[in-house]
Amino acid sequence: MGKINGSQMLLKCLVSEGVEYIFGYPGGKVIPIYDAIYDEKKIKHVLVRHEQCAAHAADGYARATGRTGVCMATSGPGGTNLVTGIANAYMDSVPIVAITGQVSTVEIGTDSFQEADITGITDPITKHNYLIKHVKDLPNVIKEAFYIASSGRPGPVLVDIPIDVQNALIDEQIKGEINLPGYKPTVRGNLKQIKEAAKKIHQSTKPVIFSGGGVIASNASSLLKEFVEYAKIPVITTLLGKGSYPENKELSIGMAGMHGTRYANMAFVETDLIIGIGVRFDDRITGKLSEFAKNAEVIHIDVDPAEIGKNVKVNIPVVGDAKSVLGDLIVEYKKINEEKGKADFSEWIDMIADWKKKFPVYYDKNSNLLKPGFILETLQELTKGEAIICTEVGQNQMWAAQYCKTLEPRTFISSGGLGTMGFGLPASIGAQFGRPDKMVFDIAGDGSIQMISQEFATAVSNNLPIKIILLNNGNLGLVKQWQELFYNERYSETCIRGCVDFVKLVEAYGGIGFRVKEKKDVEKTIKEAMSINNLVLIDFWIDPDENVFPMVAPGSPISEMLDHKQVKK
Repeated sequence: MGKINGSQMLLKCLVSEGVEYIFGYPGGKVIPIYDAIYDEKKIKHVLVRHEQCAAHAADGYARATGRTGVCMATSGPGGTNLVTGIANAYMDSVPIVAITGQVSTVEIGTDSFQEADITGITDPITKHNYLIKHVKDLPNVIKEAFYIASSGRPGPVLVDIPIDVQNALIDEQIKGEINLPGYKPTVRGNLKQIKEAAKKIHQSTKPVIFSGGGVIASNASSLLKEFVEYAKIPVITTLLGKGSYPENKELSIGMAGMHGTRYANMAFVETDLIIGIGVRFDDRITGKLSEFAKNAEVIHIDVDPAEIGKNVKVNIPVVGDAKSVLGDLIVEYKKINEEKGKADFSEWIDMIADWKKKFPVYYDKNSNLLKPGFILETLQELTKGEAIICTEVGQNQMWAAQYCKTLEPRTFISSGGLGTMGFGLPASIGAQFGRPDKMVFDIAGDGSIQMISQEFATAVSNNLPIKIILLNNGNLGLVKQWQELFYNERYSETCIRGCVDFVKLVEAYGGIGFRVKEKKDVEKTIKEAMSINNLVLIDFWIDPDENVFPMVAPGSPISEMLDHKQVKK
């Protein structure tokens, strides 16, 4: 039987897992793996310009495709640069496998050059991690890593491979096996609990479905749509749940929480039953926890039992995969409706429809200044909601969530739990590789984009026609907004106007840049950008005083929302 080295076996294992791309950056302790990549025909390596962006690109690829993303870095600083991206994937339950090089097994613990205990460092931010000390373990570890990352509640897994393991020989016929007796995620929900949930829904008068990223992760969006349109129950989403139910439908109430719609938050205040599916009930949604949805009982469906009851009291818990549980819930709910007559929530729906008319998301349409709402509404009209929208973090992110109506799952990609500035462009790169059939936009702020602007090179060198909508207000906008509202307008270190000419910067990397300062140029410039088969950045000089509203002040209940009328200028 033939022998191959550990690096070649690693790539063989990745091929068997269906890996298309590795997003990575080489270094001394992964040179053997990169030597093997030189001959690899089935996997494309994408050279990023910073390791953090390798993790974000793998993350964006995973979110856009539903497959597990892969990133790679060398030992020491290479691995530690991955940490932010791994933490981001962990907080948002995204399946990625991060591969790091390590010093040789005999050098581990000696503080040798570029040594870092990456398994120790990442233990709190991975579902699991491995340090491979024997080449014979490599096939099983890779098999297990992909299984753990993609099953149950998805998340990142790190595999640390010392350089001598990369070079050691192994029988090329060995195949990986999964041996994880202690890891058995619950997929099928308890049928008794599901029947109780169906009964409770039928008895309610003002139910809402609260749909999160777990619905998208489990590919349950089509079942959610079937349930919603049969039961006629309105749907609130989280930031990461955008697209789990089409936002152009009458029963969509949009995103709730700190910067959610006023009518979504009002629905939480008035509802008598929350059907939470794949959600965490995090603080950005609930506001002051003791005041959250005081009139409501809660059904909570989640694959992770640790989430149920963690933040809010739950009346009917259902542990299981959203797709499986929704399938059973539809069957049981239809049975009850056939036995007792179909529940009618039309008065509740009419009430919400009235709120939508009274409290739309607002910006001053008569202003001569360039408003982000106008730009993003124009983008929505031109793309018809068919593009993939990635975002950076900050005001740009919240405006995108408010004005970009998401019609399909896996087409709105944003950093939720960690709130990582610099996420959007590398995530766009991963999404564009994963979905070459889609046009990909990165909604960015001038603060976030400067953290990862070196990735312009990655996009251009790989001929990725990503479009960057840069909402340039010359400030670290969301921090400035808090300083304005809660710190007596003491603007400490948030003004960054005039630091960079973004048009020249993107052109220096081989992309195309436009600058727009007037409303009349918005539509034609976006149209022109969409026609160009290259990286394009449009530098929109927006009103520097525009803030994100509505807004729930920190520590306040979600019933108390600030808007433009309540804030003095």
